[in-house]
Amino acid sequence: MGKDTKKLNSGRRRSRRKIRRIRAIWTGLFVLLCVFLVAHVIHCYEGDSLDYDGDTDRDAVVETEDILWNLILVNKWNPLPDDFNIEFTLLSNGQRVDSRIYPDLQSMFDDAREEGVFPVVREGFRTHEEQVEVFEDKVAAFMREGYRRRKAEEMAEQWVAIPGTSEHELGLAVDINADKEQSSNEEVYNWLAENAWRYGFILRYPQGKEDITGIDYEPWHYRYVGKEVAKQIYEEGITLEEYYRKENQIKGWLKSDDGSGD
Repeated sequence: MGKDTKKLNSGRRRSRRKIRRIRAIWTGLFVLLCVFLVAHVIHCYEGDSLDYDGDTDRDAVVETEDILWNLILVNKWNPLPDDFNIEFTLLSNGQRVDSRIYPDLQSMFDDAREEGVFPVVREGFRTHEEQVEVFEDKVAAFMREGYRRRKAEEMAEQWVAIPGTSEHELGLAVDINADKEQSSNEEVYNWLAENAWRYGFILRYPQGKEDITGIDYEPWHYRYVGKEVAKQIYEEGITLEEYYRKENQIKGWLKSDDGSGD
C-alpha cells in the first residue's frame, strides 16, 4: 500500500473519530437540555398546584350549585365559583363588602360600640390582583429570611390564601381590628368571639383547627354565613368545613372521594 493511500486512510480514521466526538458532545448537551426542561416543567407544576400536602381532609370539596350564596365554601380545595357575582357597599374607610352582609355588619359594629368596643374593617373585598399582591408579599418576606421559593410559598399558604381561593375575593369576609384610639385589638377580638355569631358571622380560622381549614389561627378574620348557620357553628365549636361534612350526611353537598357527585 502506497504512502499516499496510508495517509488517506489515517486521515479518514481521524475524521471519523472527530465526528464521533462531536456527536457525543451534542448528544450529551441534548440530554442535559431535556433533563433541564423536565425539571423546569415539574417545578412550575408544583408551584402552580392548589393541592395541599398536609393531613387535612381532602374530601371537603363542595359543589356550589344550588348552595345559598352565603354558604359557598371557599378554601384551597374549593376555588371561587366562576359565576359568583357581587354588588358592593362602600364603607366609610374605603373598604368594600357584599351589600347583602352590610346590614348585619353595621348592626354588629353599632352594638359593639354601645358596649365600649370600637371595631373597624381593616380588609374587606379584594380583587384577584390584590390577592396576588398580598400573597407574593408574604412569599417575598419568607424568602428574605433565607427560604427557597417553594418553601416560602408553602409557608405563605398558612397565612394568606392562594389567589383564587380567598374569601376576601368572595366579598363575604372581613378582617376586623380595633380603632386603636378607643380600643385594643384584644378587646375587639374577645367581643367578636363571643358575639359575632348573633349577627351571622363566624370566626373562620379558629385556633386548633388549622389542619381542617388549611390556614393558621386568625382572630380577626370573620366570614358571613347567616344567623342560623353561624349559631350552629358557634354552639358546636366547628368550622365551616366541618359544618359541610356534617350536612353532607343529610343533603349530599360534598363530593365523594373519587370526585364524583353523590
